[in-house]
Amino acid sequence: MFSVLLLLLAWCAAGTACARLCLAAVRAATAIVASAEATGSGDGDGERAGELTLHEAAFLSGGPTRVVDLTLVAMARGRRLLLAHTGWVTVVDPEPEDEWERSVLGAIGPRGQSPLAPVRRAAAAGDAVRGLADRLVAAGLAVPDGGGGRTTVAGAVRQVRVAAAAVVALGVVALLMPQDGGAEDWLVALWFGLPLLLSVSCLAIARVEAHPYARWASPAGQRLLAAAVAAERADRELALVAVRGTRALDEPAMRAAFTHR
Repeated sequence: MFSVLLLLLAWCAAGTACARLCLAAVRAATAIVASAEATGSGDGDGERAGELTLHEAAFLSGGPTRVVDLTLVAMARGRRLLLAHTGWVTVVDPEPEDEWERSVLGAIGPRGQSPLAPVRRAAAAGDAVRGLADRLVAAGLAVPDGGGGRTTVAGAVRQVRVAAAAVVALGVVALLMPQDGGAEDWLVALWFGLPLLLSVSCLAIARVEAHPYARWASPAGQRLLAAAVAAERADRELALVAVRGTRALDEPAMRAAFTHR
């Protein structure tokens, strides 16, 4: 019966996504232990609540690209770069003031003008951001990158949500098709309700045990992040960009530069 094939697809989607969520939760638990050991080892890193820089806060909130975005916004506000609403960046002052500006200017290149998207990618992969990531991981504030891509609880939760939606869709298709085996509708719904129950249960457990679903910050980093940004008084807008990203910008033209495709 064709509904059996749909049921197998539903179980494959739900089972795979839930297995990935379980693996991600195990890795997150390992990171919790590692961060606790690092921050409790007496090296001083566990008392950095007031010492997080905006670039560190940006990394813990949004990863390498957020660090680059923060630098671009700071340079644009300082009239060292021009960010056009068409998605291009132009150098005004080619002399960098720190390693972050040096990384961005190097990504733009000697011509002094470039589309913004490749600049963000190149600078995010640069030595300055990698060094920052290594320091935060060593301090127990950032989740280490376990080789390859980061398969985190946040990503795994999204996959389970997609799998749950797929199970519902497959169940609806099965109910709308004529049942050549004579199965009752309630029985078909029950069959598809089991993988849906598995997906929903995993989401509920993840919500209780692992929320908030941080991608970059370790539990220790999450605790320090709010306090560090709350203590930032020099430039509130840059602090908001570090934590929330470029959607926190007040200037529509500058926001358009980051969203242009």
